[in-house]
Amino acid sequence: MSLPSLASYPPAQVRKDLGPVEWEACLDAWLSLSALYLRLGKAEFESAARNEQPLVPFLTSYYRVSAQDRQQHGQTQGKEHTLRKTCFILTHRILLTTSNPPAPLLQWDFLSDFSHVYMKTQSLDLLLQKLWRNRHTDLNRSLQNFLSTTIKQLESSNPDVAEPSVKRIVPLLFSSHEAGAIVLTSSELVDAMSTAYPKSSPELHKSLVSVLYYGLLSLTKGDKPNYSLLFDHLYGLKNQAGNSEVSILADLVTNTSLLSKLRTTITGKNAERAQGLANTLSSLLSPSIARPKKAHKVNKGKGKATADEFGHGAVSAEQHVHRVGFISQIQDLFPDLGSGFIARLWNEYHDDPEQVTALLLDDSLPDHLRSLDRTEELSYSKADAQETEQQKIEHLAPRSTPPPQRRNVFDDDEFDRLEVDASHLHLGRKNANLTADALLEDRSAAPAKSAILSALAAFDSDDDERDDTYDEADVGGYVDAARPDGEESRETDLGNQGENEEALFRAWRMDRGVFERSSDVRRSSARAALKSETGMQDEAIEGWAVMLGRDPRRLKRLEARFSAFSGAQPELERTAYRDSEATEDSDNGAGGRGGRGGRGRGRGGRGRGRGGRGGGNPAGPPSEGNTQAARQRKEARGSNRREGRARKMARAGFPG
Repeated sequence: MSLPSLASYPPAQVRKDLGPVEWEACLDAWLSLSALYLRLGKAEFESAARNEQPLVPFLTSYYRVSAQDRQQHGQTQGKEHTLRKTCFILTHRILLTTSNPPAPLLQWDFLSDFSHVYMKTQSLDLLLQKLWRNRHTDLNRSLQNFLSTTIKQLESSNPDVAEPSVKRIVPLLFSSHEAGAIVLTSSELVDAMSTAYPKSSPELHKSLVSVLYYGLLSLTKGDKPNYSLLFDHLYGLKNQAGNSEVSILADLVTNTSLLSKLRTTITGKNAERAQGLANTLSSLLSPSIARPKKAHKVNKGKGKATADEFGHGAVSAEQHVHRVGFISQIQDLFPDLGSGFIARLWNEYHDDPEQVTALLLDDSLPDHLRSLDRTEELSYSKADAQETEQQKIEHLAPRSTPPPQRRNVFDDDEFDRLEVDASHLHLGRKNANLTADALLEDRSAAPAKSAILSALAAFDSDDDERDDTYDEADVGGYVDAARPDGEESRETDLGNQGENEEALFRAWRMDRGVFERSSDVRRSSARAALKSETGMQDEAIEGWAVMLGRDPRRLKRLEARFSAFSGAQPELERTAYRDSEATEDSDNGAGGRGGRGGRGRGRGGRGRGRGGRGGGNPAGPPSEGNTQAARQRKEARGSNRREGRARKMARAGFPG
């Protein structure tokens, strides 16, 4: 069955000449025929999606005109919005389900218009990713044609001729990082844009910066980001720009968030290089070329109104705040809807955001709401504003402060209202004959036995127990079980250490090599004797030495416990300074006793003679071997005396 042909989507100038009734009939026809095309089987639909059929020209014309209209008018509404959703489904089915999609739908200009219309739709990213995997060759060929044509136009004497194509490809680069990576794979386009920038118009400046920005960001996305190519492009642009403010790199750094992306997006081993490059490019920031940013402020109806303009009388403060929250909630999901239109939905569906959201998603609003202007905003008249200001002034008028009033839980009870029954009143004790023994013997209010048993069954004995999370059995490792007073415990750790501690420690003091982890040591006779004496295995003996090396306090306890000191001190060692050379010379009889220990002060043998300690003379000829050593000893003694004097003076409180 052959379906009727689909007429091409007319441009804005033609639509102005059509009346509302005619345009409504056109929309109904396109919606009906699109629904019929979607109901076709796979073979019939693939036949209807060929190049010679009217479906492809309709889609190309629709997206071309819609992309231009979105630049001027923004969001669609009503049946136009429904047609927009239907065309997306048609395009999705043609590109992903047909075996051979039409060539016009695989061109970069069509995909860019298509991306422009659905730029904020999440399904667009998934569709482009699948399409790129299936038709990578065709898409790459189309982008190469764009590159060759655009580079020639930018390198010509009039680079502004490239402005339409450069501006048109920006939505595709924004939506598909694969396309951006292909466009910036070669440095020819980057060089051509850098050369044409000083000679081009301000409109082309914006388009060139957008292409360069989204292309560079595409190199940081995907499974294998190409950071090296990104750095090469930026360093090349910096060398071409120098310190000039009229360069595409200065415009890129000033009017985009490239520097923040370099600092936050790139991680790993390239992060340090990206940080350094961002700091270097910060010098190119130029406020003189900064373009003003457009402020998109959405009116959410947060003004204070005294009356409802939709015919429902005055609105209380609580209702107004509730309505503001409702408007904000709906506009978070549908930012194209105006606050006035959402307020009408609020009145229609009695403050039910779930029902309103479902109706908007399904586009199943009633006819009297669908025909309304979806961009309508809440408006407040000047009289309302003046009345609001007057109310503020009246609210601030001075008034007497009322006296404080104390309230409690017994206010307005039966006693407060004097409604209590007199039989419930009594003076003093209610039952003067009741005693404590009588209360204990009274079992009428006692709990039943079953209640006690059920409470005991529900009792968790672990609630009042100490926390045994880190006990030795639960941790699964070694826990030092020393007593708090420092006395060694007799419990075993890594073997029966309480009995073998002395033998292990004495063997450790005699030869620590017995505890090494090697096959030679394990076969040695010393290890065999230690195993025979303690009854421990090799792993336990070696583990005991490892744990002893990790615990200095345990080593001190073992030394204090198993020390062999008997209390006798057979020999007292001298603590005075002695020079080995002086000792040798004294033994040989050269220089007498020398040094400060002599009896006289002359230059002779026993005084401070030049033949004193070590036999060297500080005033002797430098050629002698002991002269330099004597001078060093003299300098050391003088330094020690000076330091000692300085310490004494410091203790006495004198300077220096």
